[in-house]
Amino acid sequence: MSLDDRKLEVLRAIVEDYVATQEPVGSKSLVERHKLGVSSATVRNDMVVLEEEGYLRQPHTSAGRVPTDKGYRLFVDRLSRIKPLSPAERRAIERFLLGAVDLDDVVHRTVRLLAQLTRQVAMVQYPSLTRSRLRHLELVPVSTTRLMLVMITDTGRVEQRVLELPGPIEHDEVSELRSLLNERLGGLQLTETAPIVASLPEQVRPELTGAMTNLTTVLLETLVERAEERIALAGTANLARAGMLDFSGTIRPILEALEEDLILLKLFGQVHGSITHVRIGDENEIEDLRSTSVVTTGYGPGATVVGGLGVLGPTRMDYPGTIATVRAVARYVGEVLAQN
Repeated sequence: MSLDDRKLEVLRAIVEDYVATQEPVGSKSLVERHKLGVSSATVRNDMVVLEEEGYLRQPHTSAGRVPTDKGYRLFVDRLSRIKPLSPAERRAIERFLLGAVDLDDVVHRTVRLLAQLTRQVAMVQYPSLTRSRLRHLELVPVSTTRLMLVMITDTGRVEQRVLELPGPIEHDEVSELRSLLNERLGGLQLTETAPIVASLPEQVRPELTGAMTNLTTVLLETLVERAEERIALAGTANLARAGMLDFSGTIRPILEALEEDLILLKLFGQVHGSITHVRIGDENEIEDLRSTSVVTTGYGPGATVVGGLGVLGPTRMDYPGTIATVRAVARYVGEVLAQN
């Protein structure tokens, strides 16, 4: 059965009131607070239909109803307006992020900002190496038989590895290796580099073959390694706020899930472009997070997505405000990365 506009309006009003008050919503208070244009009895009948259809439930024997996961989903799907951020909020986001000095600073400022603005648990995925381009490779002599390989990506990621050489190497030979690496690999998407890296030992003078072989081995390990997929968290204390989670039980399973990087990375698995994903309650594939909602989107310079960010909170969250904040912060982070 499809709901008519009036019942959708009643559902919208119930969601908004429940988010604001954390109390089950009755027909009388709805009529008093919202200009629904109908009597309390009509609203009461609409609430009965919404409950029968699974959009509302009655937690106690009182007349008050609260939204179900299905009700929140319909509310989010029918959002006609996303609560716009004020000019002051936008300026504050811009100033806060533009003050960042490096990528780590960008990520940590972003995750703190998201947690403060939404009062939820904020998550920011570091730019993924697999989605980045190689900006520069630096070779720093540590000793005559040791080099530090420094890989810098277009998203500001810096990866360092120290490698042993088969024998002593001169400074001009280090320069020769560095020049070849940057000439062949500079500007390439990291996912495209493996076959080129593998062919590099054949492109140097015979006396440098051993050094380049060791270099390419370390470089390939760096490129294929998945351990670099890191996520920064902030605002976990928000879970403990009174009335934060509208379910009986403990927040411990949620806290434990948030400590697992693989679980957090799953939350960003569906991030594509600037589309905002909202997963509500049982829509979360991770069982311990089924009492929460997760709002995520992608970020990156221009149209390129290099990572994801978002928030996790109770199913009873301010969806229009949260979606607007997540989108705005993602846009500003992309602008900051584009300027670096």
